[in-house]
Amino acid sequence: MERITIDPITRLEGHGKIEIFLNDEGNVANTYFQIPELRGFERFCVGRPVEDMPILTNRICGVCPEAHHMAAAKAADAVYGVDPPRTAKMLRELLYSAFYVTDHTTHFYALAGPDFVMGPDAPVAERNILGVIHKVGLEIGGKVIQARKYGHKVIETLGGRKVHPCTSIPGGQTRGINEEERKEIEDMGLWAIEFAEFSLQLFNDLVLGNKEYLDLILGDIYTHRTHYIGLVDEDNKVNFYDGKVSVVDPNGKRLGKYAPDEYQDWITERVEPWTYLKFPYLKPVGWQGFTDGEESGVYCATPLSRLNAADGMATPRAQEHYEKFFETLGGKPVHQRLATHWARLIELLYAAERWVELATDPEITFDDFHAVPTEAPSEGIGIVEAPRGTLTHHYKTDECGVLTDVNLIVGTTNNYAPISMSIKKAAESLITNGTVVTEGLLNMVEMAFRAYDPCFGCATHSLPGQMPLEVTIKDAEGNPVEVLKQYC
Repeated sequence: MERITIDPITRLEGHGKIEIFLNDEGNVANTYFQIPELRGFERFCVGRPVEDMPILTNRICGVCPEAHHMAAAKAADAVYGVDPPRTAKMLRELLYSAFYVTDHTTHFYALAGPDFVMGPDAPVAERNILGVIHKVGLEIGGKVIQARKYGHKVIETLGGRKVHPCTSIPGGQTRGINEEERKEIEDMGLWAIEFAEFSLQLFNDLVLGNKEYLDLILGDIYTHRTHYIGLVDEDNKVNFYDGKVSVVDPNGKRLGKYAPDEYQDWITERVEPWTYLKFPYLKPVGWQGFTDGEESGVYCATPLSRLNAADGMATPRAQEHYEKFFETLGGKPVHQRLATHWARLIELLYAAERWVELATDPEITFDDFHAVPTEAPSEGIGIVEAPRGTLTHHYKTDECGVLTDVNLIVGTTNNYAPISMSIKKAAESLITNGTVVTEGLLNMVEMAFRAYDPCFGCATHSLPGQMPLEVTIKDAEGNPVEVLKQYC
């Protein structure tokens, strides 16, 4: 049996490798999407005060610390049974909306964009952000940098730092904003709306206007009929910061919605011996293995999932593009995974519009941005939509607020099963008997996971926190002297 290894896989956060095994006929027998790194955050958070969690967990990742900061703050609110004032919630969501603009911009232009702008089989040296800027022009590159600059400026103003914010605490925020700051944030948000519209037009011209790319999106290679989940508001519109999680089946039928404290009724996890990352699935449906369809509990949590699980967008311009999205792709739900890139840009526009809505609310500059917790701490769950999927933080504490148990279901963790399925299907479709396996072809296999914008630095938290390790000690001449092993 022949083995093809893609190690490391590229343009993602964290580390991973793909093992493709071919049978004697030269066809794909199986694939394994392995996550070789162990991040022990669930274990070493135990014993820490719960109020440390918004600061501690955002160190999981330097790309999306804001997501962990918000989920942790909301879980800490729940631990103390405190409801932050409206101004505090708006400040948090405003920061979070600006974060979404920066994050979705990064993925589209730097991580996914090269596959479409340069082409899946373009030379490796050109299939990157520099190649994209060279092809589309320096002016567009400047817009991308400006979008990220404005987003991080808002994060710094509201969160105290451009990376790893520190202002969300149990009960609300440590600071508010004044009128001068509010006006600056509003102006940057108005620019971000136009940038999002520009990005959608660019996608329309470069991708939807290219028949080869459109056929790739609509084809079967990257298509899976799974369940979908996503956070929605009271009107079942997409919301990143608050609401209930909507669950729909592969036919688009809503199976229900769950609040944070109900997530264990809907989501459970399983492990496999060949990876450190866990596989969540829908508990009411059950685990049927790595298969799609109504009988399989495998679900997806991505920008595409959020659009499938909601009834629309909560802002006007994003709603227009939402309607065009489903009209173009044949109605709800959309199962073509490469369409996630389009959905991500619609969310980029929604985030920018929501940014301006919040910045222009009269209460955003009120001084009432913190409620002092008064109840004894116990257990709490916080949920937000990370760019990569639904993010759940679940904490249990003793009577002093010291953590006794921590569970994190990270955005990418939700998607590990469908990512594995997508990689296998792409490999089976592209590699058959007699196929000459080129770097460009293997990149098309990688495109299967890249649509999910995975972050394995965030997602890998294996219990009991043990990682196989082998250390070889050599003398000055390079000869092995001793081999030390742990958990091997």
